[in-house]
Amino acid sequence: MRIELSSEISVQLVDAMGDDLSVARAAWVSTKGERAQDETDPARIKGLIGYLMRNRHGSPFEHNSFMFLVKAPVFVFREWHRHRVGWSYNELSGRYSRLEPRFYAPGPERPLVNAGSSAHPDMAPGDVVQYEAVARLLKENAAEAYLRYEELIEAGVANEVARMVLPVNVYSAMYATCNARSLMHFLALRTDHPEAKFPSKPMWEISVAAGIMEEHFAERFPITYRAFVENGRVAP
Repeated sequence: MRIELSSEISVQLVDAMGDDLSVARAAWVSTKGERAQDETDPARIKGLIGYLMRNRHGSPFEHNSFMFLVKAPVFVFREWHRHRVGWSYNELSGRYSRLEPRFYAPGPERPLVNAGSSAHPDMAPGDVVQYEAVARLLKENAAEAYLRYEELIEAGVANEVARMVLPVNVYSAMYATCNARSLMHFLALRTDHPEAKFPSKPMWEISVAAGIMEEHFAERFPITYRAFVENGRVAP
């Protein structure tokens, strides 16, 4: 049996709909009706989106979508799924599929030591001994757990029961779909950014995923993204 340890957090943009013009037209329909379709002036789009963001008129930012394929350990998804408004999820099922022997282990860039508290974390790098201990013990634990998992399956135990012996650093995969408004809420909470009006100290792994998603957001909705940043990274 070969156990794979990985520090990868993978986020792929699978599909997307809408852009800055979609946001503006969704707002303009309130005053222009079907004539909102005729508006294309970039300066007016920028001015309107800035106004919407500053005054927290959020619904125009919902008329679009991002569909991501995410590969990450289970403990990341359990935190991610707290985001419920404006999100849809479909995850790999440990009931219907046999899970692969792939487990997450922190890379050297991942802080290991919390110098703060559980409520107010202040993460710092670990030393060589700590990183080596984490890697060794995670690998040993994963190998032992996956061996028990295979023993239960070979004994005829259902997947949904056998998976109970697996640790939360086993990898899973999911499709996660959201709109720009719900994505901004996610980024506000799951990134540590110096320009944020309300600073957040997210878990390392979910912040890595958020950073990848933020790049896609900035590329597809550049005006909306700039307004988001300029207004303290507060979602409307």
